[in-house]
Amino acid sequence: MTSGPLMIPAPAARRLRLHAQGLTPGGDDGADRSPVDVVRRMVALQGQDLPAVLRAIAVRSAPGTTVEDVRARFDAGELVRGWTQRGTLFATTPGDLAALVSLTAERMARAGARTQAAEGLDDAVVSRARSVAREALSAAGPGVSRAALLDLWRAAGVPVEGQRGYHLIVALALQGVLHWGPFAGAQQLMVATPPPTTPEEPDAVLRRIALSYVTSRGPATPEDLAWWLGLPKVPVRAAVAALRKEQPDALVEVTVDGRPMLAGQGVLGATDDLPAGPGVVLVPGFDEIVLGYQDRELVADAEAMRTVVPFTNGIFRPAVLLDGRLVGTWRRAPKRGEEPVELVPGVPARSRRAIEKAVAAWPHG
Repeated sequence: MTSGPLMIPAPAARRLRLHAQGLTPGGDDGADRSPVDVVRRMVALQGQDLPAVLRAIAVRSAPGTTVEDVRARFDAGELVRGWTQRGTLFATTPGDLAALVSLTAERMARAGARTQAAEGLDDAVVSRARSVAREALSAAGPGVSRAALLDLWRAAGVPVEGQRGYHLIVALALQGVLHWGPFAGAQQLMVATPPPTTPEEPDAVLRRIALSYVTSRGPATPEDLAWWLGLPKVPVRAAVAALRKEQPDALVEVTVDGRPMLAGQGVLGATDDLPAGPGVVLVPGFDEIVLGYQDRELVADAEAMRTVVPFTNGIFRPAVLLDGRLVGTWRRAPKRGEEPVELVPGVPARSRRAIEKAVAAWPHG
């Protein structure tokens, strides 16, 4: 244990975040991490953009890991995708799908109740949709496509016009009925969600997730974790406090330019081992290095964020990081007349050349 908070300047904190997230050579603890190892360690990665999350997992895995390798883990049932938090999709493991939904489903269902009511999706409609879905999922081989499930609902008189089908799928996912699993071509299929074999106590789940979150994303704050989970701050802070009391050596207090944060135990000594600047790091859209925190000031200023989120539609473009700082966005296959990178003013010419070289060499399609 340390006698007081470890003082870390912002540049070192950014390097530590990249290191913790597995985005520097060798990642946090080695270069042989499989896609399942990546996801299990990080608990969940934001995944409403399916191609992006496959690449987010691949880029954190052992060198040579391909997007096809990641897809194979979904096909094997070792990775899944579901509505685990904040009303959006995340890639996770089957066990953590159940754990996260146990913490967040009630809150997300309450948030969506008004929309369901406005769409005419009352309890009777949801119940009918659930019965049809369960029958289809129990009879299916590898799974059921979204289009096939909507056709079955139509045939059963379940309204699916507009966004009703989507809202029904989310409602059933939050009830533990279904999730996205293996692939059929470029799309995922829905499969039945089995009941958890050994349900964890909610407090234990939250403490475990808190430890994983800080270890795989620190330095970070309890408020970052609360935002990431979409849960109130008070119980999350209490869970972090209980974790630190239960496992006093698990987390380390750090101060980043005067701001208190927490990091995993591996931070001790890591600041001495990391290179002065990890250089260029490319990540796909919606990546956890950008989205995984409520407060993003350590990584990005407002001008840089506008390059990655140029509109108000919540679409996060692929990001370019230079020594852990967000400096723009990039395109693997730009259209005619488009540049491969769009950077904030002030990026040195040498760094721009390094960024363009990294984009040209990006191995994940």
